[in-house]
Amino acid sequence: MTEGAGMISVHMTPVPRSSVVAYRDDGALSRAMGMLVAGQLPPLPPAVAGAFVTGVLLLVGVAGSDGLAVFGPAVALLLAGPGSSHRHDGRLDWMVPPILRLTEYGLIACVGFAHGVPPLLIFALLGAIVFHHYDTVYRVRQHVYPPSWLPVAGLGWDGRMLAVAIGGAVDLVTAMFALLGLYLWGLFCWESLTCWLAAPRSGVEAADLGAGD
Repeated sequence: MTEGAGMISVHMTPVPRSSVVAYRDDGALSRAMGMLVAGQLPPLPPAVAGAFVTGVLLLVGVAGSDGLAVFGPAVALLLAGPGSSHRHDGRLDWMVPPILRLTEYGLIACVGFAHGVPPLLIFALLGAIVFHHYDTVYRVRQHVYPPSWLPVAGLGWDGRMLAVAIGGAVDLVTAMFALLGLYLWGLFCWESLTCWLAAPRSGVEAADLGAGD
């Protein structure tokens, strides 16, 4: 690691256990469940199971209008949450973050369109989350690590799914999309801007050149 990259790593502590763990974007609930198993649960099978069961609940709940979709986030949390404390050092563990992204994005889109949320609000909410995930990936590649409190403040994939599901259950889904989108855009843009401005520019450029070698 170059000297400049080392400066950034010290400045933007703590360094995540692995880039895959940082990409998970776990909220407080998922992290708490991970602490219960102390990293002993392999993360990939539960994430796959959570995505599958959530997909089935969305298909049955949205198509049948019987409210089963609201249980999707709880199922995903119970299955995939405990794997958050694992080091994700298995050969296929890199698949866990994409599976969590697919589960979260799919649930938000399905619940939003099923409840008649204006498409602009749906895309605005998804855009805030996608921006955050892209920013996290680019930061980790440049050794400019986001603070540990950010996933918690951003509610994590688990908290955002639960918020959307609760909004649908109490028939306030449009308001939930609007408030959640506004909050997340403000939080992620503000934190990203302040983080990058605080990072030494020379160190970022050095880390970028090192990543391309």
